[in-house]
Amino acid sequence: MSPGKTQYALIYNEYEYLPNIRVSFSKVIVLVMCFPLLAFVFCIVYSVIFNFENATYTHCQVYNILPSISAAIGNFSPQREIWQTAITLQLLPRILVAREYLNHHHKMLNSQNMWMGYIAFILNIVENISLITLSFFTSSKFYAVHEKAFVTFILVSEVYMFLICILQGRYKRPHRPSLVWKKRCMITNFTFITLAVYFFMRHNSMCEPYVYSLFAASEYMVVLSNIAFHFTAFLDFTEKDLVIFKHGFAVTDR
Repeated sequence: MSPGKTQYALIYNEYEYLPNIRVSFSKVIVLVMCFPLLAFVFCIVYSVIFNFENATYTHCQVYNILPSISAAIGNFSPQREIWQTAITLQLLPRILVAREYLNHHHKMLNSQNMWMGYIAFILNIVENISLITLSFFTSSKFYAVHEKAFVTFILVSEVYMFLICILQGRYKRPHRPSLVWKKRCMITNFTFITLAVYFFMRHNSMCEPYVYSLFAASEYMVVLSNIAFHFTAFLDFTEKDLVIFKHGFAVTDR
């Protein structure tokens, strides 16, 4: 190859990898987590306003004021479509975040603790798969699948939160604000899961008014604390950017 062609090839290759767009990865995380948050709020509010009687109806036929999450996101339109769209949009970015956490663990953990980082990565992926499964296999049409996906989501997310808190406590340079907020979200999540189970069992056994609404409110807090936990990822990646090239993208250090 002549010198002129060689120079042209080098310029061309450099052009291929020049960033077209560079944006803070923390901002990307916040945007992505707003998808399920805003969709969740919309589904609850819309169900209360426009589908109140059907959304709050239970086999006990007692008065309630709040719909369960399964009813709000899966039994009515347009709530169902909006929720499914939001969960679909956040799936691939959440997997990207999970991969970046795995890279982050490699940098921040001693090698003897890295096995927990791999387990956390797998749990994060399973959590996302179970979330999209329970969103598309609604309780009204696919109750058995929805129930199993929901139980998987709750169990896996709890273990994941607990494991991430342990991992960040063992970092070479612990990020205290991130760890503090993660612990708060984890404790809140576990507390309201316990309350949700209690109110659900009490509702089924005693059929008291408003108890199912207390169950629903506890469910809301479980979802919101889970979203808040994943929101804290923006604290962990403040020094990273999402860079989009001509033929791909990458998360890079700033």
